[in-house]
Amino acid sequence: MKYYIIAGEASGDLHGGNLMRSLLARDPSAQIRYWGGDRMFAVAAEMPERSAQCVRHIRDLAYMGFVEVVSHLSVVLGNIRYCKRDILDFNPDIVVFIDYPGFNLKIAKFTHSHGFKNVYYISPQIWAWKKGRIKPMRRDLDSLCYILPSERKFYAENSFPQALYVGHPLLDEVENYRSQTQEGQQSDSNKLSKVIALLPGSRKQELKRMLPIMLQLATNHPEYSFTIAGMSLIGEEFYRQYIPAGASNVNIVYDRTYDVLASSYAAVVCSGTATLETALFRVPQIVCYQCNKLSAAIAKRLIASRISYISLVNLIADRPVVCELIQDDCNIDRLEKELKYITVDKELRDRMVSEYDRVIDILGGKGASDRTAEEIERIMKG
Repeated sequence: MKYYIIAGEASGDLHGGNLMRSLLARDPSAQIRYWGGDRMFAVAAEMPERSAQCVRHIRDLAYMGFVEVVSHLSVVLGNIRYCKRDILDFNPDIVVFIDYPGFNLKIAKFTHSHGFKNVYYISPQIWAWKKGRIKPMRRDLDSLCYILPSERKFYAENSFPQALYVGHPLLDEVENYRSQTQEGQQSDSNKLSKVIALLPGSRKQELKRMLPIMLQLATNHPEYSFTIAGMSLIGEEFYRQYIPAGASNVNIVYDRTYDVLASSYAAVVCSGTATLETALFRVPQIVCYQCNKLSAAIAKRLIASRISYISLVNLIADRPVVCELIQDDCNIDRLEKELKYITVDKELRDRMVSEYDRVIDILGGKGASDRTAEEIERIMKG
């Protein structure tokens, strides 16, 4: 069978790689064209020659925020046009979309109109904003595989029979890591009490905003060692430009975020998938986020009345498990205060880890990639 898979960001690449493995277990002769990154490329490299081809790398795709997307509009529109032509040329049996809604939902409309079968993996957060997307999604998608249990009620209330809860794929990813290394065994006694993890995001626009403020902590706290969980595709030069001169207590570890989390006592994390990863490793954390002020104002207007939190941990728990420092609240004074709490206050640390365990229970068991591959197979046979 022929699969066309589109992932546009680092988290989508992670889940896309695992999904490709599950698809290949069911269909060893699969032919795959994909938009993704190094994780999907690694799986493709294990396949027979020319049976998997990368169309676009995520380094050229990850734009987030209203203003940021508009400023790169010509590139985005060019990619959309190219993707449509490429799908028609490849003529897949099914198109699989992984998150990345601004791009993927436009392509889904196109592929539906041309008679292709569509499966969407990792639902767009339309329950938070852009609820108007649900009608075209209902029309264009043969199946929608969602990963947050709280979404079940939303899709039931909005008559979306194609929606299927598959569980959260990070449970599989962390479990796989733990099975491969002793570093996955979590307890405070295994942590290095002087190591603070910095997870500043996966997009350059996030890094430009988040790294400088995170690294102020390193300047102010020479007693700690700060480890940046970096990405090699971004490049060492990009990270190094933000590290203060003489900051000997800062190092960068590339493409090994789980190794960083496994050995860290606390973490400062840019809001996104990494907040849940940090929770799964039971590392007390501060969640931070800043974006363009206009983008923030638009987002606040659209979603403030619908959700109370932005971090996955708090959204899943439906209560404030971790501190969120957003926009103007994301400043060095607040970071200093919260860092002291999560490093010194044992009662707070224990309470946060206990809440993490509750979040894990809410998510349920592992197997999201396999369940999604099974659903894709069902749609193709149907």
